[in-house]
Amino acid sequence: MNAPDAGRDPHTDSPTSGLSRAAESVPVADEGTGAPAGAEGPGTTTTVPPVGRDDRWAEAFRRIASGSWGVSVGAVVLAVLAGSIMIAATDEAVQEAAGYFFARPTDMLGAIGAAVGNAYAALFRGAVWDFRADSFALAIRPLTTSLNYATPLIGAGLGVALAFRAGLFNIGGQGQILIAAAAAGWVGFGLDLPVVLHLVVAVAAGVAAGALWAGIAGLLRAYTGAHEVIVTIMLNYIAFYLLSWLLATPGLLQAPGSANPKTAPMKDTAVMPDLLGARYNLHLGFLLALAAVVLVWWILQRSRAGFMFRAVGENPHAARVAGIDVQRTTVSVMLVAGGLVGLAGTTQVLGTVTTGFGSDIDAGIGFDAITVALLGRSSPFGVLAAAILFGAFKAGGSVMQAAEGVPIEIVLVVQSLIVLFIAAPPLVRAVFRLPQPGPRRPRAPRRDRKAVSA
Repeated sequence: MNAPDAGRDPHTDSPTSGLSRAAESVPVADEGTGAPAGAEGPGTTTTVPPVGRDDRWAEAFRRIASGSWGVSVGAVVLAVLAGSIMIAATDEAVQEAAGYFFARPTDMLGAIGAAVGNAYAALFRGAVWDFRADSFALAIRPLTTSLNYATPLIGAGLGVALAFRAGLFNIGGQGQILIAAAAAGWVGFGLDLPVVLHLVVAVAAGVAAGALWAGIAGLLRAYTGAHEVIVTIMLNYIAFYLLSWLLATPGLLQAPGSANPKTAPMKDTAVMPDLLGARYNLHLGFLLALAAVVLVWWILQRSRAGFMFRAVGENPHAARVAGIDVQRTTVSVMLVAGGLVGLAGTTQVLGTVTTGFGSDIDAGIGFDAITVALLGRSSPFGVLAAAILFGAFKAGGSVMQAAEGVPIEIVLVVQSLIVLFIAAPPLVRAVFRLPQPGPRRPRAPRRDRKAVSA
């Protein structure tokens, strides 16, 4: 008699996957003796416990917690807890209650709760919803302010994240923002164009300038082997002093008739329109940033160029063997990344600071973008969420300082701690007892397989 086909189930005569066959062929230990099933003799059967709904939910939670997003959320939680400790330590009421802690410990605990609770309530009021406002229009204004602060962070974070996915470190966000702002600003106040065309040309000039500035680092990396971290940092200095010279030289970027190192105001035809009216700090740049998120997602997940970017980032040697032009891909990545960062500088001068800008127009966005890209795990939608979070920190931090007297530097410390904890995933996993990332568990047998025959 011929043996049954190895690729078919001998009981149902239907094809089975290798994973299912492997799960069926694994001997199950007897609960009483610990011996493998079938050791007692032929024909012995051992019941396999069914897979319940709780097991599936536990497996789903394990995958979420062991992934990178679990570490990101844990890093934010730890940073907020550390910020709570600093808020309590700097509060005068807490310090006073600490003097007689052993006499009335509840006073100190109450003071700590009040200090931390009031501080984060003020942060929420300044960043999301002002529950003390008299109308809905005023209550929702903090959220629009947070989105306005997040707008340049989205573009700059996408530029850094895209470079990360390709194995490159774009540390030149500051320089790319400054050069983009100079180009977009010059078009914005120096040219006379029709309404729509003027804005389109100004945005295109800023994006192109940022792309070309980052492309310099890409060319040097691809064809000379110069490390992009060193090159982009040096380009930051060059961009800063170049912009300072342009702003201090009459006839270039300096406002006519002014001795201050500042440009003239942008013309109305080049200013990005407000999305919700003049009372809200939210302009067209936010929609452009959202479009950039979708574009980067499409590039990485649906385009041939994105596949090459990711292939070079994973293993440039294997990508070269596969026929990918690594040098050309490196330059292309930096051009696209620089254009995205340039969008951040463009939205700054055409949407946020439209009355003229100086050499401090980057406002630290170039370096904050690195944190945003790390927190967002170099994912387009992750960068969007991280940028909104950091925009909320910036918008709510000033309200927290004004209302509760909490030093605004605590917000900066929280942001820095987020980076620190993200850089130490084992620490975050140990604190929250998150499972370690590992291979996917084999699929358990189905409920209707009640026995495994020896």
